[in-house]
Amino acid sequence: MSTSEILPQGAGYGVVVGIGLFFSAFMVGLTAMQARYTGVSPKDSEEFSSASRSVKPGLIASGIVSAWTWAATLLQSSAVAYRYGISGPWWYAAGATVQVLLFAQLAAKLKLNAPYAHTWLEIIGARWGTTAHLVFMAFGLVTNLIVSSMLVLGGSATVTSLTGMSTIAACFLIPLGVSIYVVVGGMRSTLLCDYTHTTVLFAIILTFVFTVYATSGDIGSIRHMHYLLGEVSQISPVAGNAGGSYLTLRSKNGLIFGVINLIGNFATVFQDQAYWQRAIASRPSTTVKAYLIGGLAWFAIPFTFSTTLGLAAVAFSAVPAANSSSQDPLFSSFIPKLAPLSQNAISEGLPASLAAATLLGQLGAAALLIVLFLAVTSATSAELIAVSSILTYDVYVRYINPKATEQQILRMSHAGVVIFALVMGIAGVIFYYIGVSMGWLYTFMGVILGSAVCPIALCITWKKASKVGCIAGSLVGFATGVVAWLVTTSALNQKVINVTTSGGNYEMLAGNLASISVGAIISTAASLIWPDDYDFASTRAINNHSAAVASRKVSDTLEESDDEKKGPDVSVSSATNEAQVDPDLDPVNLDKAFKFAVKASIALLLRPLALQTLVLMILIPLPLFFAQTVFSVTGFSVWVIVGIIWTFLSAFAVVIYPLWESRAAIRLISRGMIMDIFSPGSGKFIVPSSTREPGE
Repeated sequence: MSTSEILPQGAGYGVVVGIGLFFSAFMVGLTAMQARYTGVSPKDSEEFSSASRSVKPGLIASGIVSAWTWAATLLQSSAVAYRYGISGPWWYAAGATVQVLLFAQLAAKLKLNAPYAHTWLEIIGARWGTTAHLVFMAFGLVTNLIVSSMLVLGGSATVTSLTGMSTIAACFLIPLGVSIYVVVGGMRSTLLCDYTHTTVLFAIILTFVFTVYATSGDIGSIRHMHYLLGEVSQISPVAGNAGGSYLTLRSKNGLIFGVINLIGNFATVFQDQAYWQRAIASRPSTTVKAYLIGGLAWFAIPFTFSTTLGLAAVAFSAVPAANSSSQDPLFSSFIPKLAPLSQNAISEGLPASLAAATLLGQLGAAALLIVLFLAVTSATSAELIAVSSILTYDVYVRYINPKATEQQILRMSHAGVVIFALVMGIAGVIFYYIGVSMGWLYTFMGVILGSAVCPIALCITWKKASKVGCIAGSLVGFATGVVAWLVTTSALNQKVINVTTSGGNYEMLAGNLASISVGAIISTAASLIWPDDYDFASTRAINNHSAAVASRKVSDTLEESDDEKKGPDVSVSSATNEAQVDPDLDPVNLDKAFKFAVKASIALLLRPLALQTLVLMILIPLPLFFAQTVFSVTGFSVWVIVGIIWTFLSAFAVVIYPLWESRAAIRLISRGMIMDIFSPGSGKFIVPSSTREPGE
């Protein structure tokens, strides 16, 4: 079945250009409403890059879910479900959730040790100087480039497969509409768009879930899905799976993918400015809460989506087509409704789009196209604002114009968005022409990025972290990862090294493990042997010069190690350098938030019903792996139903909860609009007199 005939080519351009421009216009209008009725304006550089560091946890959690929902989240998760059965969705979701939960600790330390930083690289530069700043900036920008390339490659491949739209055009048009509303609205606009995209995403995912497991004439129930997967297991058993079954967690290749997935996603979370950006934009007192909610909520998206469409693509291999002369799949005359896919098609992430098109025809293809486009554009907006911040504060302000004015910084922020939108399109086209797919990049990212994970975490959290050791760990780990990847590729493929041979599971596993482990060992060992004794005074003074003296005094009494007992009751000034008290930035409260993040992470890891933790990556999958359990109908039913329930809980957390916590702002905007209707001009927001400067 060819999906290129499911939708007309115009539908592809309609979605990519039409919906993109619609959302741009929508967000531009929403930004104008906020500026008029709440006084929040993206014309201020601080508001543009960090939403004035005032965003509530529900919206931050929704933004985290949206930023972490890439094209790969939907397409690669379905591809591994198609390859390995039910183990694929589990290893994808669990292996990419832990990082966000653990990042809550880094977010808390960020607020404690650098409350006014714009990027994580500013912390590196303030602590370790120019050499370290340049080294880690290279890692950071490469991370953004790889993530963005995966977004563009996955999105364009699916749009092309469903509509026949030009891949080259898709690569450039996908970032185009996004860059418009990011330039106009900045970080807050990005978060609001994230919320809108996340809402539609959950609605469409639940539509597919109930269609596959309740109303489809070809599948229609969990029991029938179980039967069809069992039939396909007999026709085309899965190599490395217990009994060749799709219904088992005993999957050798699935486990290997899980390790690769875990390592690679540590790199893309800890080194992607998009996640630091949300920590920076959040209210200090609720940063930890936002990341824990976001991490737990995100798990349901890849797990439920791929357990639905990824497995549906497999099941359709056991459903006879209309022209089949037999109803028995075991007969040689059987013609399946969906023919087996090539490895290239799987690597491009096509099982999900094929299943959607087979399931609901044009309606399913259109729904999949929309949900994918929303996921891609939402994550794209996060990458655009992230790279813009790096180009502005870590390149322009640090090295080119340290005395830049507010207007110059804002212009550079806008230019950074446009520049990286163009770079995204070019990178997508280059990877497309050299034959690198989204799936290949996804498993490769840990090879070149994993070595910097531990050094970055140590820099933010540990006063003893060694500058030389962490730089050396990052560079040596990078070289070791690349060498291990190439040597393994050569050894396993008769010395043939190309895109195809280098993308195997063992080849990528060797590179990923070597990179992250060598980087961690060198940086940790060097820090223990030749420890620094850093007080974080210079990082607390970043962009807050009036607090520099106070932070030096604070550093004498505020210990930054994990065994610290208390902190002084010292308040720092605001981002505008006003001498005002900000309780959210009290070091005592921030230290408590960090300790809460640690305890919450540990508690989640030890609760067997959490479904999103490191321990569950051991306690649930590994016993089933070693027992070679093949799920019965009952076991598979529980597996699917838990995923559906988790999806509803996630939707409540990141769709309903943000509305509730923003009810005051919604009332303010609604009241202003009504006042303007009956008395034009009367609804405009006026700053309360108590907050105005003298003479205003």
